[in-house]
Amino acid sequence: MSDAAPFELSYDRGTVLVAGGPSGFDHAALPGVVYDPRTGTHRAQGRHYRGLVEHLVRNKIAYTDTARGWDNKPQGWELHTDRTPRDYQSDAVAEWWAARGRGVVVLPTGSGKSFVGSLAIQKANRPTLIVVPTLVLMNQWFADLGALFKTEVGLLGGGYYDFKPLTVTTYDSAYIHLERWGHKFGMLVFDEAHHLPGSTFQEAAVGSLAPYRLGLTATPERQDGGEALLPDLIGPIVFRRDIQEFAGEFLADYTAKVVYVDLTPDEEEAYRRNREHYRRWVADKGISIAGQGGWQRFIFEASKTPDGWEALRAYREQKRIERQASGKFNALDDILKRHAGERSIIFTADNATVYQIARQYLVPAITNQTKAKERKVILEKFHSGEYQVIVSCQVLNEGVDVPAASVGVVLSGTGSVKENVQRLGRILRKYGDKQATLYEIIARGTAEEYTSDRRRQHGAFQ
Repeated sequence: MSDAAPFELSYDRGTVLVAGGPSGFDHAALPGVVYDPRTGTHRAQGRHYRGLVEHLVRNKIAYTDTARGWDNKPQGWELHTDRTPRDYQSDAVAEWWAARGRGVVVLPTGSGKSFVGSLAIQKANRPTLIVVPTLVLMNQWFADLGALFKTEVGLLGGGYYDFKPLTVTTYDSAYIHLERWGHKFGMLVFDEAHHLPGSTFQEAAVGSLAPYRLGLTATPERQDGGEALLPDLIGPIVFRRDIQEFAGEFLADYTAKVVYVDLTPDEEEAYRRNREHYRRWVADKGISIAGQGGWQRFIFEASKTPDGWEALRAYREQKRIERQASGKFNALDDILKRHAGERSIIFTADNATVYQIARQYLVPAITNQTKAKERKVILEKFHSGEYQVIVSCQVLNEGVDVPAASVGVVLSGTGSVKENVQRLGRILRKYGDKQATLYEIIARGTAEEYTSDRRRQHGAFQ
């Protein structure tokens, strides 16, 4: 077949077009290639580029390649740092490389996942796109990579559109601009890789030609089971260490405590009344909120009628009572007094409670409504000790470095194991000889007891 007309590979909007080849050859027999009746062409998703090229090389099939838009020669990148990789960081990169440069590394928050990413970038030495969930993390990677590699770093997102061989972007921007960058990079790094299986975010992996792929996360598991897609999008889990393995050595020692509080008689009566009201309404409609799509159906059906709106109001009121029970604030008082002088983060499930706490305790709040500059100032003052306590909803769950924090208080949250592990991770980074403590304050006799049991189904809390 080597004397026949060569196959021609070209790039088209996140796919590889396959043309040419021997007369009568079934192009669909090539790895990942399908016929596209819309254009009368054969093409493969970008993620199949590596397998397609390896198949052609392995079988000595002639081809020309204009699909790859990056220079395949090593970039000559070296790390400029006195930092010596820890054994587990070197082992993680070695295992990833042994898996042919594809796979997910699972390490606890605070153990240096981003440094593992930098080591892997140096190892592959190909133009690399780093994909992160937030602008805060994008700027953090931008600064760190520039310092480590002493090279210009590009940015895609947050008003920037600047491609360099080493570029950082967000999941949103990676998806939006996929057609323009899908052929430009030989390596992808997905930070907080548990975000990738989202229905739109995963297109960044599907449409990219990058042969080398690394996922970094502390919590690969998702409530929707989407982690099952990661092997196809990035590669399998090639290295994993959990929090309890690192506590006391590479992370701070910690304890996790559950504090139960009782509702007042008035709160208990109001909670029971509202909960029974909304549960009776959803039962009459045959809706299971715990089932797939149940919440969306509840909202849709409730919006149709006055009694539906009343059921929704009852639902929200019983949630407000369990989240803002007066006993919780009494317990919070005790915890803050007990840990006076220590840096503490209070976590809630909603912005309303965040702002209530901020007003009551005169502490700074960080929510999704907090501007980037204000957030930066708050975190800097928190780290310096000027602020001892901050309160947040979900913004601080991941991707924010607050090493001075030693106390976490979960006033309310979801049943997500991932969220709970992330919140614990915020206070585990080594900082002197600190002893970290995570408190969960639970309203007894409410649905929170079940929610807490669900989110504690992780070895870090056993």
